[in-house]
Amino acid sequence: MKSPLVLLAAVLISLAASSTAEAKGCIKGAIVGGVAGHYAGHHGMLGAAAGCLYGRHHAKEQQEQQEKQRQQQQSQVNGRGKL
Repeated sequence: MKSPLVLLAAVLISLAASSTAEAKGCIKGAIVGGVAGHYAGHHGMLGAAAGCLYGRHHAKEQQEQQEKQRQQQQSQVNGRGKL
């Protein structure tokens, strides 16, 4: 019971220290990774860190994909002479 509380405290402290832009995707990944790490041999902190990194990477990929789609839509609209 003590381990999940320590994990939660560590996640909250790390989130408070990071800016909002950097934390995008980190919260969900840290929670999932922490729980998975805890059940996979009491490595909750390691799992939370890995989950945070993966979550940030995944969020960045999604953001880049959305920007690419917006650019394609704008080029199609501007190519037809419409605004």
